[in-house]
Amino acid sequence: MTGSGERVVAHRAWEWIIAWVGGPVLGAGVGWAVKPLAAWVAALPWAPLQGPFKLAESVPDWVLIGVGALAGLALAFLVAMDMLRVTVSAERVVLERGDDTTSIDGADVGTVFLDGKKLVLLGADGQELASENTDLDAKALREAFTATGYTWLADGDPHSGDYRLWVEDTPGLPTGADALLKARKRAISRSDDEDVRLLRTELVKLGVVVRDDKKRQYWRLTAKR
Repeated sequence: MTGSGERVVAHRAWEWIIAWVGGPVLGAGVGWAVKPLAAWVAALPWAPLQGPFKLAESVPDWVLIGVGALAGLALAFLVAMDMLRVTVSAERVVLERGDDTTSIDGADVGTVFLDGKKLVLLGADGQELASENTDLDAKALREAFTATGYTWLADGDPHSGDYRLWVEDTPGLPTGADALLKARKRAISRSDDEDVRLLRTELVKLGVVVRDDKKRQYWRLTAKR
């Protein structure tokens, strides 16, 4: 692989502005709408939970608006923490999301592609080096990687035909992989994204690449196990 310089792909300034300004504004608007909505519901004799609605009706407007704005600010913070920043050079690829940073040696990267909304980096043996959800511009990502010498696959995952649907006690998996997939299934069912990601990493160590489709897990083996 050859290439030089460094390319950064990140969300644009206006996207950050929308998150940090739009969140509090939207939250304040919801807070402002709470009181008239509560008054309307409280006036309906057949409506349940009259107590909470009457209580909301009695709260000053500025309190509701302030609480809504703070909730919107918290939401904006979560959105900002989930934004991916990709720094690409011939020497390494750095993926940053909030406080999490993944640095991958450029010499280890075989191919790069988008699998739906996921940015995927594979090693020469087909091992998954990274798989990150992203809304970054596809063209900008492609140009950053190709300009620094990486192989970008426009057609997506070259191993898409190798995946098999996982069911419990599937034969052919390395020792320990089935238990990890069972644990990952439980994590998916409770929407525990941190555990889902951690268990995916553990599966990669065993030579198993997993992909998800509508809460189903599909797996394939890498050449190096």
